[in-house]
Amino acid sequence: MIFGDYRIEIIPDTEFRLDGGAMFGVVPRVLWEKVCPPDEFNRIRMNMNCLFVETPGGEKILVETGIGEKWTEKQTRNYGIFRAKPFAETLFEKTGYRPEDISIVVNTHLHFDHAGGNTINSGQWSVIGGQADENRPPIIDRGPLLPQFPNARYFVSKSEFEHASNPTERDRASYLAENWQSIIESGQLELKPDEYEVAPGLTMRKIRGHSETMQTVSLRRGGETLYGFADLIPTRAHLPLAWIMGYDLYPTETLEAKKALIPRAVRENWLCLFYHDFTAPLCRLTEQDGKIRAVAV
Repeated sequence: MIFGDYRIEIIPDTEFRLDGGAMFGVVPRVLWEKVCPPDEFNRIRMNMNCLFVETPGGEKILVETGIGEKWTEKQTRNYGIFRAKPFAETLFEKTGYRPEDISIVVNTHLHFDHAGGNTINSGQWSVIGGQADENRPPIIDRGPLLPQFPNARYFVSKSEFEHASNPTERDRASYLAENWQSIIESGQLELKPDEYEVAPGLTMRKIRGHSETMQTVSLRRGGETLYGFADLIPTRAHLPLAWIMGYDLYPTETLEAKKALIPRAVRENWLCLFYHDFTAPLCRLTEQDGKIRAVAV
């Protein structure tokens, strides 16, 4: 898609599932199941929709990298990960570029479902721990982790990195150092302020709500605005003001941010990116009979 003088593409990573109750907080299941039917484990279907931006100057930018491919069989079952193909293959199909062509990677925050694809196993797998049998499965050493985008500069805010390095008990499970440690070692990680410009018109800005330090992404070109809500409004189903995730550390501030951003998105006809939406991540918002509705693009 051409957006002003930039090219943009949405790169879906893979289906995964989280508990519907956690995803909708205080909203009763009898309401949210109408728009997000759960599976037998009460989980709803989601995806990770990463944003690719190509500038006239040759920058090839990837905002978010998905959930990654480093999961154990047990974790894959627990999170309902149904991977049809590697992220690198989808990236090539959508853009014609490979991971080594990406020049900048941006993470809105370092939760595993946004930064999991930052790194990848080297592929030097081996079986360790002696001879396995039917009662003792083999232990697999998958080799050292490497940056998946070997020629990219990786951007994350300094405040988010500091929190990810010292998380609270409340959000510790969301942060996995394996998603950034090898990038530090390779010298590719660059820590940024709470608000900064990645490329002309492409801006990251901290919005407190889902966490203390998560950022959203805004691209303004040719009189148009694309706005990526990250986990502030993860899916189209979360557009109603009170439909806020149980995962949010500051739900009342999420509410205030939604009150400010959604009317503006309608008024200015923003192109809205819902990072976790399973079927229609890119939409425009309209108001009909007092309700905000998302129209897929």
